[in-house]
Amino acid sequence: MIALRARVLFKPISCVLRQSTTTSFYATMAPRKAPAKRKAASSPQPDAIDSKKAKTETKSSKANGSRQYHPMADEAERNGIVIRKYYPPEMSNQRARAYTTGDIPRPIEDLQAALEETADERRGVKVKNAVVHWFKMDLRHTDNKALALASEKAKEAGVPLIGMYLVSPQDYEAHLRSPPRVDFMLRTLEVLKADLAKLDIPLHVETVEQRKKIPDRILELLEEWGANHLYANMEYEVDELRRETHLVRDLSENGKAFEVVHDTCIVPPGELTSGSGKQYAVYSPWFRAWVAHIHENLDLLELFDPPSKNPDVARKQFAKLFDCPIPDLPENKSLDDEEKKRYRSFWPCGEHEALKRLDKFCEEKISGYAAGRNIPAGNGVSNISVHLAAGTLSARTAVRTARDRNKTKKLNGGNEGIATWISEVAWRDFYKHVLATAPHVCMNKPYKPEYSNIQWSYDQAHFKAWCEGKTGFPIVDAAMRQLNHIGYMHNRCRMIVASFLAKDLLIDWRMGERYFMEHLIDGDFASNNGGWGFSASVGVDPQPYFRIFNPLLQSEKFDPDGEYIRKWLPELKDVKGKAIHEPYGRGAGGIAKKNGYPEPIVEHKNVRERALSAYKEGLAVEK
Repeated sequence: MIALRARVLFKPISCVLRQSTTTSFYATMAPRKAPAKRKAASSPQPDAIDSKKAKTETKSSKANGSRQYHPMADEAERNGIVIRKYYPPEMSNQRARAYTTGDIPRPIEDLQAALEETADERRGVKVKNAVVHWFKMDLRHTDNKALALASEKAKEAGVPLIGMYLVSPQDYEAHLRSPPRVDFMLRTLEVLKADLAKLDIPLHVETVEQRKKIPDRILELLEEWGANHLYANMEYEVDELRRETHLVRDLSENGKAFEVVHDTCIVPPGELTSGSGKQYAVYSPWFRAWVAHIHENLDLLELFDPPSKNPDVARKQFAKLFDCPIPDLPENKSLDDEEKKRYRSFWPCGEHEALKRLDKFCEEKISGYAAGRNIPAGNGVSNISVHLAAGTLSARTAVRTARDRNKTKKLNGGNEGIATWISEVAWRDFYKHVLATAPHVCMNKPYKPEYSNIQWSYDQAHFKAWCEGKTGFPIVDAAMRQLNHIGYMHNRCRMIVASFLAKDLLIDWRMGERYFMEHLIDGDFASNNGGWGFSASVGVDPQPYFRIFNPLLQSEKFDPDGEYIRKWLPELKDVKGKAIHEPYGRGAGGIAKKNGYPEPIVEHKNVRERALSAYKEGLAVEK
């Protein structure tokens, strides 16, 4: 392990990025009156839009070229696709394409520009009483790049290192963070606080009720602690990039240095481009480039050391910070006692648990991963997605650990199970790279804007049946029951239920994307959006729209004995044999009806033809 690589901390990025992640539900920051002794942090854009103003914006935007709102935005808005408390109406297809082409600056480019423009000022900032690391989605003290850099800076100057985490209920609401995931993060903070305390490093955690006040609060804390340096790992969602762009400039104007570095992805966005110099839109060639790039730059898999122990003075100098409690769940993300007990039983938290799970998987299961990964009733997956999402485990550590178990150092060679698992972890990088070049996916638009022209259904009865696992399609219902009970769903099932919602029910895929984020304990915007884009055939590298999963065939293939279905659908536990996949069509309707299991809400063959027609008609609009 190394404390610091001999690499540029923020390499120039050839591609471009943009607005927030998570279906574009983020309140942006508004200015706050700051103390007279310093300059107030500026605001990227308004905090919220009232309904009267929204109507005015909608009308004016119609006559404003690329800002024209989408013709089906009214229908989407009536059904809550865009959270108008935080965001404007759905943009036009033309504007979405302008982000892809770079005609509208992407947020990551803006951040890059801010870092370049303030480079001299930041280099000239002298270390004062402390150095601060801002924890976000990197809740670990091992293999954490920004934390390692902050520790080295503090150690060189002989001053303490302070950890900081800000709880933001409005962020959680706008970004659809699920209650079990927020609970997981707060529990993890207890573990992280204890780990840092062993190194005499305090972790300050506080709640900032209004997200627009976060920039000013950070500046206040830095001044209170006498710190001139703030470190953080970069997040690639639009709102986060915009916030950090303004913080870089605002802190620089106040004589402080904000260092933002790549750590989330093994290969930073912008490093991989096709022969034409563009971001890959297909996974297979991207993955080959990703593997080749890592093989040529093996230091990308070198792990960072934990932070150094603080000097003895830290305990006295920042005594109050060591006593800082971890707050309870915010009111808007509350869980009852039974839910807390259930989620905590299924999902132990913290980086030690993450490493234990990873090691156990690599020791016992990874060799057979290729054969067993698609069987939801099996136990062939790693179950570390929650840790990757919360940052209790880095993707770098995951891939490095798996590679070291292989007989070859090649990421795409050797044991098939290991190579396959690494390729699955790489999808995480791929979808985050997509956020960089197509930031409109963070703003309620599909990667392929023309798919916005499909006339989706907003049938609330059908959507409710899907959410509750009462569609009459056992494999779909079992998967949704699993999600609702433990905040997790097997990846194969995620594809099945997403295809069913978008194509069998023809319901706007964004409703399903949102429902997932509001319930998944491992919800990650990039991966969730990418998965829904694939299954609904509206995203990057999707399955063709005419490929429509048959839920019955999927059930028979991946849950042949009905073990998964019986586990999650107790109404069908007495159904024998193959009837489990289609009880009403295979002679088990009496048992199903007696136990309250519903008949299928649609006929797959008929709705398949409806979906094909809807997709064809929608795509014909712009031809």
